[in-house]
Amino acid sequence: MANQVPEVTFKTRVRDESVEGPNPYRWQDRTSSEIFSGRTVVLFSLPGAFTPTCSSNHLPRFESLYEDFKKEGVDEIICLSVNDAFVMFQWGKQIGAKNVTLLPDGNGEFTEKMGMLVDKSNIGFGKRSWRYSMLVKNGVVEKIFEEPGKADNHAEDPFEVSDADTMLAHLRGESSSSVAAPSRDFVG
Repeated sequence: MANQVPEVTFKTRVRDESVEGPNPYRWQDRTSSEIFSGRTVVLFSLPGAFTPTCSSNHLPRFESLYEDFKKEGVDEIICLSVNDAFVMFQWGKQIGAKNVTLLPDGNGEFTEKMGMLVDKSNIGFGKRSWRYSMLVKNGVVEKIFEEPGKADNHAEDPFEVSDADTMLAHLRGESSSSVAAPSRDFVG
């Protein structure tokens, strides 16, 4: 099925009090099926943890609108980045993320299978995700808001349509100036 989210295994870290020492975490694999099956998920992806737009707006706005998304039937909001589990954990801790799940795509496998892996070597990032958000219901991608101009070594980092407010407006069936920008419907 072309609109199905790619099946990958994410390498995550979870708190486990049975682990002794100052770092009570253990590795836990999570599959796409476990994350998306039987649920409504909003996933947004961004170029990197600790980067300016991602830290000042993209993640914090989804975090602050969490209850509004829940009211619209969203079971989970996920922030995905081509970063490892340790970086994502520290970034979430610094930002104070309590509601949004930070999902590491350390090898970029999910991002590549989504067709969103771009080269950002021009700024020293290597391969990273293009900025986008998507609505997934029971593992099927229903809507993607992809930032315009996706290209390797893009000189800018557009942030016009993958924001929390655009996705929330879509869920509410509201018209938004930014919703008119590039997006793809998959179910109709």
